[in-house]
Amino acid sequence: MTVRNLVTADLDRREQEAARAAMPKQAPRGKVRLVESAIHKQLVVGEKLTFKFAIPCPEGSKDFVIEPGSAMIFVGANGGGKTRLAVHIEKSLGLNAQRISAHRALNLNPDVAKISEKKALMGLRTGHADERAQIAHREGHRWGNQEAVRLLNDFDFLIQALFAEQSNTSLKAYNQNKPGSPETKEAFQLTKLDQLKDIWSRLLPHRVLYISGDDILVSLPNSESRYKASDMSDGERAIFYMIGQALVAEAGQVLIVDEPELHVHRSIMSKLWDELEAARPDCAFVFITHDLEFAAARAAQKYVIRDYDPSPNWIVDEVPEDTGFDEDLATLILGSRRPILFVEGDRSSLDLAFYRCCYPEWTVVPRSSCTEVIHAVVTMRANAHLTRINCSGIVDADHYGDDDKKYLGDLGIETLPVSEIENVVLLPDVSQAIAEAEGFRGEELEQRLAALAESIFQSIDSDEKIEEVAVRHTKRRIDRILKKLDLSAARTTDQIEEEYKQRTGELDVRLLARQFKDELGQALRERNLSRLLALYDNKGLMALAASNLKSCRQKNFESWLTRTLRNRTAPGVVDAIVRHLPKIKPS
Repeated sequence: MTVRNLVTADLDRREQEAARAAMPKQAPRGKVRLVESAIHKQLVVGEKLTFKFAIPCPEGSKDFVIEPGSAMIFVGANGGGKTRLAVHIEKSLGLNAQRISAHRALNLNPDVAKISEKKALMGLRTGHADERAQIAHREGHRWGNQEAVRLLNDFDFLIQALFAEQSNTSLKAYNQNKPGSPETKEAFQLTKLDQLKDIWSRLLPHRVLYISGDDILVSLPNSESRYKASDMSDGERAIFYMIGQALVAEAGQVLIVDEPELHVHRSIMSKLWDELEAARPDCAFVFITHDLEFAAARAAQKYVIRDYDPSPNWIVDEVPEDTGFDEDLATLILGSRRPILFVEGDRSSLDLAFYRCCYPEWTVVPRSSCTEVIHAVVTMRANAHLTRINCSGIVDADHYGDDDKKYLGDLGIETLPVSEIENVVLLPDVSQAIAEAEGFRGEELEQRLAALAESIFQSIDSDEKIEEVAVRHTKRRIDRILKKLDLSAARTTDQIEEEYKQRTGELDVRLLARQFKDELGQALRERNLSRLLALYDNKGLMALAASNLKSCRQKNFESWLTRTLRNRTAPGVVDAIVRHLPKIKPS
C-alpha cells in the first residue's frame, strides 16, 4: 500500500466534490450605458451607478469596474508600484475619488481654527480650503506636485470638517425644535462626530471619547481623569483618522486607501474596515496593500500586482476562483514574490519560526496534515493559474518507507528526519548547540546532555507508554490506508460490499502495531535517540528540553527559541537545526 494510491484517490475525491458543487454562473442582464466626462468615467447599469477605470498593462489597458457598497483590493510587494497605482486610479476617477496616502501625518489637533464646512471639505479633497476650489487644485495643493511621495497632511481639514458639520447639524436640530418653529417630519440626524464616537466605542472600548463643540478629550472607562486627543497613541489616532475620513466622504465616492493596515493592530484590523464599509454602503473602497493576511481576510474583488514599469504599466492578475485552493490561500500564493513551501502543522509561532528561519527564500504556508500538504503541492503544480510560482512541501517522518519517500520526492515533497518539527531540538547536536549558547562547557555540558537523553528514554519506559504511542501511530496508518480506498469502479451495492471487504481484509492492524513496536523497542534498547525521535511524538518532550538545557519552563523555552530563530541570535543553534532539515532550493 503506497502513498501513490492515497494521492490519486484523494485528488479524485476532491475533483468529484468540486464537480458536484459547481454551479453555472449567469452574466448580469440589462442595458448598460457609458457616461464619460473629462474627469471620470461612470457606468450606469439600470439605476445603479458604478465606476470604471483602466490600468495600462503590457498587453493593453485592462478595465476595472467597482460600485458603491463593494470593495476592491490590489496586493503587491514593496517596490511593486502600489502607490503609483493608487495615484493612477485617483487621477482616473477625478473628484469621485478620495485617496488616503500611505505617507500620512497623524497629528490630531482639536484646537485647529474652525472654518466653514464647505471650505473644510474642499480643503480635505483638494488641499485648497476655498469653496471655489476645483480638481485642478488637488495636484498642487493637496499633493505638492508629488502625488506618490508627498506626506499627506490633511488631519486639520478633517477635524475642521467634523466640527463644522457638528455645528451645522446641531444648529439645524435647534432651529427645528425651538419654540415657535414649524413642525417637521425630518428624522433626527446624528452628527458625524457622534457616529465616529459610536464606531470608536465598539473598536476601542478601553478608551472613551468626550466631544464638545470645540474640543476632543479621552479617558479610561470609569475614570475622571481626561487628556487631550492629541496625546493618543499612533494607533488610536490612525483609527480616529480612518473613521473620520470614511464618514465625511461624499455619497457615491470611491475611497482609495493605501496601506490600510498602517499603525492599526491586527486584532481589530478586520473589524475596523467591517465597520467603515457598513457605515458607508453608498461608497466604494479600493485598498492598496502589501499585507497578504489583510487582503486574504477581506470580502472583495482581489488582484495581485505582479510587476510595474514606470512607463507606466502594471502586470495585474485577478485572484482566480478555480485554483483548487480557497480564496484566502490563493491570494497569499499569488501575492508572494517568493516560492511557496507547504508544511505540515499549524500557524503556531514556534512551527513557523522553525521553517521561516531555515527556509528564508520561501513563503511558508502551514497545512493541517500530511494529506493536505500533498494535495496543495500536487494541485499547485498542476494548476495553470499558478505555474509561474514554484512550490514544494515538507511532511513529518510518520513512518514512510523508502518507496513512499521516493514517490513523495518525485512530487516535490520532502520528509523530516523526526516525527514532528519540534523533535529537531532534541537531536544530540542541536541540544548541544543550545546548551553551549547558554554557556555550558566541559563536564557540565556532558551531564546536561546525558540527563536530557535519559529523561527522553524514561518518558517511554513502560509497556503502557509504548502502547499509547503505538495506538497513535497505528491510527494514522489506518487512516492513510482507508483514505486511499477507491470504490469508484463499483456499480452495485454488492460490488461496493465486495470491494470494501477485499480492501479492508488486507488491513492487518495487529501487524502494523507489532512492526511499529518492534522498531520502537529496538531504538530504546540501542539507546538510539535519533531513531527514537523519528518514531516518537510527544509534545511533553519540549518541557524536558526546557528544564535540562535552560532550567526554565516550557513556555519560556519556546518563547526563547522562537526569538532565537526569528532573530538568528544564536547562529550555532540555527546551523545545527538547518543541518537536519531537507535541503530544498527554489527551482
